[in-house]
Amino acid sequence: MRLFSIPITFFTIACFWSCNPAPAGKQEKNEAVKGGFTANPQEVPGQEVQTLEIGEPAPDFNLPGVDGKFYQLSDFDEAKVLAIIFTCNHCPTAQAYEERIKKIVVDYGEKGVALVAISPNSPIGLLPEECGYTDLGDTYEEMKIRARDHDFNFPYLYDGDTHEASVQYGPVATPHAFVFDQERKLRYVGRIDNSEKPGTGHAEDLRNALDALLEEREVAVPETKTFGCSTKWAWKNHFAVEVNEKWAASPVSLEEIDEAGIRSLLKNDSDKLRLINLWATWCGPCIIEYPELVTVHRMFMGRDFEFISLSADNPAQKDKALKFLEEKNSVLKNYIFNKEDKYALIEAIDSEWDGALPYTVLVEPGGKVVYRQQGPVDLLELKRAIVDHPMIGRYY
Repeated sequence: MRLFSIPITFFTIACFWSCNPAPAGKQEKNEAVKGGFTANPQEVPGQEVQTLEIGEPAPDFNLPGVDGKFYQLSDFDEAKVLAIIFTCNHCPTAQAYEERIKKIVVDYGEKGVALVAISPNSPIGLLPEECGYTDLGDTYEEMKIRARDHDFNFPYLYDGDTHEASVQYGPVATPHAFVFDQERKLRYVGRIDNSEKPGTGHAEDLRNALDALLEEREVAVPETKTFGCSTKWAWKNHFAVEVNEKWAASPVSLEEIDEAGIRSLLKNDSDKLRLINLWATWCGPCIIEYPELVTVHRMFMGRDFEFISLSADNPAQKDKALKFLEEKNSVLKNYIFNKEDKYALIEAIDSEWDGALPYTVLVEPGGKVVYRQQGPVDLLELKRAIVDHPMIGRYY
């Protein structure tokens, strides 16, 4: 999923799909949308996208920000220098640069530099398998969460409906920086710096470009290659369709397990972070949340992580439980307790569990429980418990 100057194949088969109506008509300058903006990711005809070249003018745009306002190029007319960074939520490289981008705003805001971030990705082109380094996908609603929780100090704009701005600028990866002078001619395009890991770089390439333009000098290195996750163009969603079809066609199995087997699951002698969910076909909250847990499995299964489901249905209901799992494409390790004695099940699982379903635990190798939830999980909280665990992490 990483590239230099052109998109390349993902390291794993590559989150979330959303659909809502787009805003009608052009908004007034920086006007808050009445009733709030509602995203509407659409199919877009395939096209060749060229990256803007040095010396070319900045294309105009009219995009919604996470603050509910629409932004246009003219909103930044007073800035001596304008930096536009194409970034996103899901990409580990993009996440690695978030704090550096915020520091640029702090260091250069009073010097006359404006910085705006744009997410170019279409949510319909993103698979759960591509979200193994994140708690959030690239929908507009998830962008608002990221900006809020990470205290973004810059406009964060959504271009996932039709790529109206992105196809004009031509970002090949996230993050991809474009820096314009006071006449809004492109003077720098490329990476933020050459050291992805947080704490090892200081946005040197971007800072050098900003310093040069503020001092009315030519940028010494006006163009660099960029390294990150390929832009998720809507017309490339055929890959997502193929992967989802293959997933839906994969076989699902259900094995019986006894108390000793359950204790072994909780002991976790594996080298993976293990998520265990107890559920039953007669449990309404269980069957409602279960598809989302399968999505969590798909997100993190390429990492040091595994999801195991354990049905509390009676053994006589095994066929019914299997049918449910097949309908939900539960392509993972699925077990059903082999006795009707539910109190034996409770004792085998966890002394802190009182028997109410659903029940979910996250267990480290060696058996330490680092997350437990009786009742439906908060999905964002669960995903953060996984991705922020030292065994997983948000960066390469």
